[in-house]
Amino acid sequence: LLIILYKRYTQNRLSKVNEMAKTILAIIPHPDDAEFYAGGTLARFIKDGDRVIILTTTDGAKGSFELCADELIRLRKTEAINAAMRLGAEKVLFLGYTDLELDRVPVHELREKYVRSIREYKPDILIAEDYLYAEETHPDHRIVARVASEAVTFANLPLLHPEHIRDGLSPHFTPEKYFYTEDLEAANYFVDISDTFEEKMAALCEHKSQIIFLVEDILHQAKAAGVDLKAATGELLNDPKEAMRLAMQMKAGEVGAKAGYAMGEAFRRARFHPLIEGLIT
Repeated sequence: LLIILYKRYTQNRLSKVNEMAKTILAIIPHPDDAEFYAGGTLARFIKDGDRVIILTTTDGAKGSFELCADELIRLRKTEAINAAMRLGAEKVLFLGYTDLELDRVPVHELREKYVRSIREYKPDILIAEDYLYAEETHPDHRIVARVASEAVTFANLPLLHPEHIRDGLSPHFTPEKYFYTEDLEAANYFVDISDTFEEKMAALCEHKSQIIFLVEDILHQAKAAGVDLKAATGELLNDPKEAMRLAMQMKAGEVGAKAGYAMGEAFRRARFHPLIEGLIT
């Protein structure tokens, strides 16, 4: 009898834990963006027992000075899977659009895919880039930010893509939206990643080809400017991972200081209509 009661207690407790667990869906442009902009936040969710799904829009095929596109596509996908596993994400999905060519994709096509994913995974929290960040220069980032915002806003309308309902997917309202932003003046929500920074870096460092590309890009710019960057930084740029760690530490420290944290990530958090927000205690 005691064994039966204990099994029932354990089952009920696990059921309650599962009911409390949140689902987080990150909609990003490129294979490394989830870890780069929100890796510490995602790691915190995962530590709390929440499930994280990463939806990657493009193949990252343009981000190299040396590799051919086909080789880079295979490499970036493998690295993204390894990074998601290192972070502890449940799943990483790939839409496979060509890097730097999202402006050729019909908006309604991309929005339908995002709406479908929102209805399939029913996130409690959606993470995407802030569509209000005016200084974003990358067209893929601008497009994904805007279309993801549209998708999460209207995914609860049953007359939008009724074919989803025929496929067994019901409309879904996402209660919280975390829009990551470089504009710290626009940010209204800061996440303490002091104890998840190492998880962020471990996952980010799986994107080896992207880290090498970012360092190469800086060196190309330094050459164009006539600057001897290696002389200024010593041996740092000989180790791209260490260069990335230093850059991420500086950024996380700058963001964290805004909220009194050692390290942080910044978001513009949105929830409900202002009328509803005013009634929440």
